[in-house]
Amino acid sequence: MDMQVNDLAVARGGVAVLEGVTFRLLPGRALVLRGPNGIGKTTLLRSLAGLQPALAGEVTVAAEAVAYAAHADGVKAVLTVAENLRFWAAAYGTHSVAQALAEMNLEALANRRAAHLSAGQKRRLGLARLLVTGRPIWLMDEPTVSLDAASVALFAGVVARHLASGGSALIASHIDLGLEAEVLDLTPFKARSPAAGGRLGAFDEAFE
Repeated sequence: MDMQVNDLAVARGGVAVLEGVTFRLLPGRALVLRGPNGIGKTTLLRSLAGLQPALAGEVTVAAEAVAYAAHADGVKAVLTVAENLRFWAAAYGTHSVAQALAEMNLEALANRRAAHLSAGQKRRLGLARLLVTGRPIWLMDEPTVSLDAASVALFAGVVARHLASGGSALIASHIDLGLEAEVLDLTPFKARSPAAGGRLGAFDEAFE
């Protein structure tokens, strides 16, 4: 299952930040989004995930094919690691909790409440949710934030296996994950509106 994006324009705070974005993400492939802070990587991913409308253009993809991992880990602090994953598995109708725990090296933490996890452990749990969704297209926004070198390598292995099984990944990242991936520099797609150019600097990277 692929994702086709044609002439897409997206906005942040009502101001266009990207326009004319066009690409195709094929099964088994990874595409890395690059560009300076504030260019609109997060805004683009949120639009592709269906969390906000685009200004123009077209995205052709089955809604049930996409799973999105945002900046926030999205874990429920009062639940244990395993309970968090079982919640998401039930929501998506999949049953791969044990596999997700193993692949993200969370088995020893399965019964620990998420509130008691370190930042890196919470990040691994947040990424493990991708595995239990069973969805083929992964959209990821700076997925390696808070991860140490070993966890980055662990995650890269998970993504590589996902690609090898026919899945695909669209990743906004400033680091090299060691994956065979194409790179899409968003700089040429920066909106040319004078209004956009005058206001982009007012946003910091947290709202990228």
